[in-house]
Amino acid sequence: MILSWLGVIIGVGAILLGNVLEGGHIEQLIQPTAAMIVFGGTIGAVLLSSSTPDFVRALQGLPRVFFKGLPDHTALITELSKLAALARREGLVAMDKALGSVTNPFLQSHLRHVIDGYDPAVLAEMMEEEIEHHEEEALAAAKVWETAGGFSPTIGILGAVLGLIHVMANLSDSSKLGAGIAVAFVATVYGVGGANLVLL
Repeated sequence: MILSWLGVIIGVGAILLGNVLEGGHIEQLIQPTAAMIVFGGTIGAVLLSSSTPDFVRALQGLPRVFFKGLPDHTALITELSKLAALARREGLVAMDKALGSVTNPFLQSHLRHVIDGYDPAVLAEMMEEEIEHHEEEALAAAKVWETAGGFSPTIGILGAVLGLIHVMANLSDSSKLGAGIAVAFVATVYGVGGANLVLL
């Protein structure tokens, strides 16, 4: 989680600082038109190439990267050890009362099956299938961001081409040349930078 924030801050900061040291200004990189082309185009392309459930799961997983971090496996192991000790000491029926304190949905669901007397082999197969299903969903959600990272630079190039078309169409009007060139190059910056610093 901390490394995610640190990576974005260092990456973006280095680019902005380098631009300033070369005599540029940060406001030169703020181009609403370029942002609309690149980010809007990327979102549209991702929506076209992804299923709704995968797209929703990709958005739901975003807070984990920047805010929640990875699950605490140590706490889960401790919880399992306590439940196993309770089962040995008082039997499986005693675990029924402890289910309310179990915070992990996967563990809670299958502990219910243990209490209900499911065959261990059948239960193990059910758990493996559910784990595989969750892994497939997680990979599909990650693929959404990978896809966005692939589209973003391409849409950035498209924005650059559109900007240059605008420049060529207004060669006789020097007041419009600067805006067209700015959109052209900043769109490329948004596309490549967004892909490599955020999406991928």
